[in-house]
Amino acid sequence: MQSSGGITALAAAAQEPVRTVLSGPAGGVVGAAAMARRSGFDRIISFDMGGTSTDVALVDREVRAGNVAEIAGLPIGVPMLDIHTVGAGGGSIARFDAAGALHVGPESAGADPGPICYGRGTQPTVTDANLLLGRLRADRFLGGEFQLDVERTRRIVAEWLRKTQSRLNTAQFAAGVIRVVNATMEKAIRVVSIERGYDPRDFALVAFGGAGGLHACDLAEGLGIPRVIVPALPGALSAYGILVSPVVKDYSRTVLWRVTSKLPSQGIAKEFAAMKAKAAGEFRKEGWHGRLHHHHAIDARYRGQGYELNIPYTPGLLEDFRAEHRRRYGYDYANREIELVTLRLRTTMSLPAGSLRLKTVAGERAASRAASVVEKAGLTFDGRNIETSIYDRDLLSPRKKHRGPAVITEYSATTVVPPGKQFELDRAGNLVIFVR
Repeated sequence: MQSSGGITALAAAAQEPVRTVLSGPAGGVVGAAAMARRSGFDRIISFDMGGTSTDVALVDREVRAGNVAEIAGLPIGVPMLDIHTVGAGGGSIARFDAAGALHVGPESAGADPGPICYGRGTQPTVTDANLLLGRLRADRFLGGEFQLDVERTRRIVAEWLRKTQSRLNTAQFAAGVIRVVNATMEKAIRVVSIERGYDPRDFALVAFGGAGGLHACDLAEGLGIPRVIVPALPGALSAYGILVSPVVKDYSRTVLWRVTSKLPSQGIAKEFAAMKAKAAGEFRKEGWHGRLHHHHAIDARYRGQGYELNIPYTPGLLEDFRAEHRRRYGYDYANREIELVTLRLRTTMSLPAGSLRLKTVAGERAASRAASVVEKAGLTFDGRNIETSIYDRDLLSPRKKHRGPAVITEYSATTVVPPGKQFELDRAGNLVIFVR
């Protein structure tokens, strides 16, 4: 799997391993887009919250790769999906600074020792906070195969608060941890949406990873996002995305042509033809068999600028560039000379689509219980303890609407639905929550 959102042959990956540096997160974006399309959504913000970090990306009808990225402060000039990562996950550690302010992450308890509730950790984490608030169910973690230790968590967190001389009780502290980590993740979503010129209200939030469903509705509410989608098997969505990814090869040619009103169509066609021939040869050499699809784009800028915008190549490219510049930066120049900097060809080949088996380990166990039995428990929402319905996702009937507050549990994740919000399991197997 490549960071650009497509797979390649093993030999090609070994020759250029830098192309795989964000392979896991890229698989998540592709999987989120594929699952959302099954539910009729093609404009999404993917929200992948795991144990140590959160990855967010915006997909506007198609998964598109950028051409320059930065990893650990180092620039990488290969095609990558525009994925923004922050150090906020289930294992992120909470702490007070010297002034008494609460911070969460980026340090993480990781898998060893892990959160307090796993049995070995001694520092409070986001997972512990969710457990203390009742959002995470101790007896339903991993389909009931792993019991979370509530009493140990409550005792150690209380002792830790006394040592830090905090005046907060465990419930107040846990609620504060959730608010702080949500603020970090909300900022990340703003980076890929509002700071790129997109209105998050026009998108659906696709939440996955083990912890995504616990926080998605809070984030959607804060950003005005109307729908939250929790795909089937959210803890394995990145793997599913890799399975459904096409074969992808990217080619580029730097030209630096200046234009005013007319594109150099002949020169552009000649360069793209050479790249297509190279692509055809490499696909044959690696043994791929199928129809090739070519996507043409050009990096363009106004003369004198030091940054480019990637624009799909059409006869109206110059006007498309001006419109995109105006959307992205709020202004454009009507008569200024435009430079065509780099021609880019993305060649793809679709592979036979795999099927998604929705029956999970937890579902096989739950199938023996009556679907009408719904557990009730008290959960803390905005400082209030509210009676909440606890559902097995595997027992939800498709197209039947329910109303929060609710907790929906499954093998690889837990989803929290705030009071008053409606939700349903649609025919594609996705959990859709109507936030607005």
